[in-house]
Amino acid sequence: MQVKYAYLGQQFAEVDEYFEDLRELVASGEFTLGPYVEKFERKFGDYIGVKHVISTNTGTDALILAFKASGVKPGDEVITVTNTFYATVGAIVAVGAKPVFVDCDDRFQIDANLIEAAITEKTTAIAPVHWAGCPPDIEHILQIANKHNLAVIEDACPAVGAKVNGKFAGTFGKVNAFSMHPLKPLNVWGDGGMITTDDDDVSEWLLKYRNHGMVDRNHITFWGVNCRLQPVQAIVGSRLLDTMEELVESRIRNARLLDKGLKSLEDFVVIPQRPESYREVFQLYQVCVQRREELISYLEERGIEPKVHYPIPLHLQEAAKELGHKLGDFPVSEKQADEILTLPAHQHVTPEQIEYTIKAIRSFYLS
Repeated sequence: MQVKYAYLGQQFAEVDEYFEDLRELVASGEFTLGPYVEKFERKFGDYIGVKHVISTNTGTDALILAFKASGVKPGDEVITVTNTFYATVGAIVAVGAKPVFVDCDDRFQIDANLIEAAITEKTTAIAPVHWAGCPPDIEHILQIANKHNLAVIEDACPAVGAKVNGKFAGTFGKVNAFSMHPLKPLNVWGDGGMITTDDDDVSEWLLKYRNHGMVDRNHITFWGVNCRLQPVQAIVGSRLLDTMEELVESRIRNARLLDKGLKSLEDFVVIPQRPESYREVFQLYQVCVQRREELISYLEERGIEPKVHYPIPLHLQEAAKELGHKLGDFPVSEKQADEILTLPAHQHVTPEQIEYTIKAIRSFYLS
């Protein structure tokens, strides 16, 4: 049996409906912004319950623009977590700010209890990440931000559909970012991103800034950039939104099956806590394991494709050397980087494949 990490071939095995939409797009000639992008933005806003959605060509650009729209400027400090994808910190650096790391908790999320100690007179924002599609303690983070008059920019890039107490990820901060990279829960045929906000003025600025600062084809009010979502990706995203809840529930089902099957291996496999008030969408299903490299080889020999996200925390990357961090500065993240393992749990993994994976892991540790 094969249990693959990637699933795009299965997800897009039937594409006739997409091509019908694309033929309409070609006939319309609406290749830059236009009605297909506007339709997608309205549809996504309705789905998560936010007033404004401003689409971009990547999730990274969504983050950069979200920081800019939140008033983060060169010389500012932005608090974030060290166990995240490069784009979170890259976006902070791109606007001229300094990333200030804090450690994570046992759920692989930013440890909200450590944030206040990292605040300085230069701190202007907190950028919590919904790592792997699982929300951090966002309500605690908002309390800290309000106390210190800081902006909160949610990096919800991997978390379309995630919720805290019934409220969607990407609706807590004033300005927030999502990604539609091919391996995100809401994915398109290339790349794409969204910025969400309920602020009318922020939305107006973002709509102009992502399109050169243009008011119309003959006038600009300030210098902007070109980071527009392409209509092709808007068409794909619009169709996938129709099945988003089904997709999320499939991932939750598979995660629960893995949790249940691996629970008895607590001496070897550590499953993170799953707060009942959180809906996690499991962009990645992650656990910490003993003898990780041996286990990876064992699973690969049996047709199971695990991954590691990621073996080196950002504070230990060469790109971060000017920040002056060393091994031991963030011990929880460092320990997790040595032990973390991603198992296939996406919507195309069957219960039989989940059971096969569980049996293989049990065999590795107990035989």
